[in-house]
Amino acid sequence: MKSKTRTIGAFEAKNRFSELIAQVGRGAEITITKHEKPVVRMVAVAADDQSARERASKTLRSFQQRYSLDGLDAKALIAEGRR
Repeated sequence: MKSKTRTIGAFEAKNRFSELIAQVGRGAEITITKHEKPVVRMVAVAADDQSARERASKTLRSFQQRYSLDGLDAKALIAEGRR
């Protein structure tokens, strides 16, 4: 989706904040100005961060290599902990 960029004054942004959030959620980029100077840029948070998933996978693999259940069954340990 192509990002739509627009500029809006702080007073108007305050009055239309919910609408602006919805627009940003749909891909818009909004710059808020105060006395005609840019002070805030509203952009959507990245929903899909491949590098974060890769780091998490690497951390889990590292954890798995450091720690072992020594032949114990994880499901059995969980069930025992619930008793």
